[in-house]
Amino acid sequence: MKIPNLVLGPVLGLFLATSALAGSTDGRLDVYWNDVEGGGATLIVTPAGESVLIDSGNPGTRDAGRIHRTAVAAGLKRIDYYITTHFHLDHFGGAAAVAALMPIGQVYDRGIPGHDPDHNPSDAMWIMTSRPYRDFPATGRNLVTAGLVMPLRQAGGSAPLRLRCVASGGRFVDPAAGVGPNPLAGENSAKTLPSTDNDLSSAWVLDFGPFRFWDGGDLTWNMEGQVVTPANRIGQVDVYQVDHHGLDLSNNPILIHSLAPTVSVMNNGIKKGTAKSTIQGLRSSPGIVAMYQVHKNLRPEDPEDNTEDAYIANMGSDPNKCDGNGIKMSVDPTGVSYTISIPATGFSRTYATRIGKP
Repeated sequence: MKIPNLVLGPVLGLFLATSALAGSTDGRLDVYWNDVEGGGATLIVTPAGESVLIDSGNPGTRDAGRIHRTAVAAGLKRIDYYITTHFHLDHFGGAAAVAALMPIGQVYDRGIPGHDPDHNPSDAMWIMTSRPYRDFPATGRNLVTAGLVMPLRQAGGSAPLRLRCVASGGRFVDPAAGVGPNPLAGENSAKTLPSTDNDLSSAWVLDFGPFRFWDGGDLTWNMEGQVVTPANRIGQVDVYQVDHHGLDLSNNPILIHSLAPTVSVMNNGIKKGTAKSTIQGLRSSPGIVAMYQVHKNLRPEDPEDNTEDAYIANMGSDPNKCDGNGIKMSVDPTGVSYTISIPATGFSRTYATRIGKP
């Protein structure tokens, strides 16, 4: 993939990572991808100053500490809304540790499963690993269903904001009125995959004026196909958070090509994600101009399955000495442009929103 030539601004010089992480007070929408080393933890800070954390990484202090540092640098004193997309430890495991560091308001999930969500014959491990999540303090707990719109405050002077669940528990929102068959539907193909809780992952679309962002959690290949066939339920987006850390169990090309993002962001690990089929699906997607990764793929068998080094937040090979660098996005108050940066390195580019697309 070539270095994008559709950017609005040049690469900025080096600047302090802490100041670059700081939240805005001028009506922007900020999104932070925390490095949870192959898990999920996406923090949204709205123009009204509210916060939404989608997933919380792994159990223990490492991921929770990184999320907390990002939140504090963004000017937050609490997490107003916390969403668990599905019940795998690399997505919900850090919630209790985050709650120990700062208050969590309303929790949203599809309901904590009473039995092991991956159908293991014994529930003993599930009961033990899910207990901290069941017990951590929160203002309230809410069920997520497809079509749910988060009750976010609007900010005067900024574009309208909406965060909507478009898939949950294997159910999907209906296409918008008047949407016809997806012309790419014939390219869809199914895979034989084991049934896991990934199939039931929630997926979210964030609209900010004309700007659109997709967070599909760990939604799997066949479920992704249902999102956009026979009709595209979503339309197109500007930024695609790569599903399932870039694994080939997900990232069906029919989804990527139907969403047709300008930019992708992958929360992968040094040997997790960046599957060849995912990289190929992204590179061949119409309109893609930039692909970001939280980590460089360091598998010796496929070093070519990477984006350009400048678009990678963490280059190191030793997970015990990982810098924990994240990626930040700031969307203009009007939603007509957005800047994605790697605060630790000072790399920053600004992109034009795809205005007027459905």
